[in-house]
Amino acid sequence: MTNSPTILVFDSGLGGLTVLREVVAARPDAHYVYVADDAFFPYGHHTEDEIIARVVPLMGELLETHDPDLVVIACNTASTLVMSHLRAAYSVPFVGTVPAIKPACAQSKSRRVSVLGTKGTVKREYTRALIRDFAQGCEVTLVGSPELASLAEAALGGDTISDGDILAELAPCFVGDPQDAGARTDTVVLACTHYPLLLDRLKRLAPWPVDWIDPAPAIARRVSDLLGSGSGGVAQSGAEMIFTSNRVHGLGPALTPFFGGRVLA
Repeated sequence: MTNSPTILVFDSGLGGLTVLREVVAARPDAHYVYVADDAFFPYGHHTEDEIIARVVPLMGELLETHDPDLVVIACNTASTLVMSHLRAAYSVPFVGTVPAIKPACAQSKSRRVSVLGTKGTVKREYTRALIRDFAQGCEVTLVGSPELASLAEAALGGDTISDGDILAELAPCFVGDPQDAGARTDTVVLACTHYPLLLDRLKRLAPWPVDWIDPAPAIARRVSDLLGSGSGGVAQSGAEMIFTSNRVHGLGPALTPFFGGRVLA
């Protein structure tokens, strides 16, 4: 592993930028390639077999082109489906993104936790197995949001998104007696990397305060552990944004903070 590794971050769209931001902060010495598979976005509109058949060969092409030292699958849908296939097919280390049910249930005081994800993520057996293994007696509410990822992506692109549209996706997470903090949801797992893009608005629109669990900091720690100690320097170059549709994103100023201030190639 070189002192200036290359990290490839992969997502169906722009949600993985919330993971990238944390990884860049943890490893400022690395070079970054961010790949948004927008030609297939949103993954929730495809079957499981279609997603596997799409991502596994696409990843092979990306590995050959960019030769990364490590790959982050910054997408819950892809991680819960294709991680085992990717690890079987390729030798590069992969770090996935899965619903943070274990830490959420460990910290919940009211023992009421909601998991807000795409419809595909919340219905997947992988997610239900996490609940069986780690709920620790918590009542876990699974909320499959049909539109929140697309709303987050549109908001990042500068579109105006109404509070009502966001609240309609968010409201089912809040379960129990609104007047009794001990008998209502106190923790919400953000089980889609797009959702932290809207976190300020989620907090403002929530009917009562909750803890929001974003897995990105834990992913960044895992990446850093796998790469080993860095050079201690800051790489100002090597930031690249790729869309599988080959479209021109036109989002330069909006994206720069996610890349730690780097100017995109």
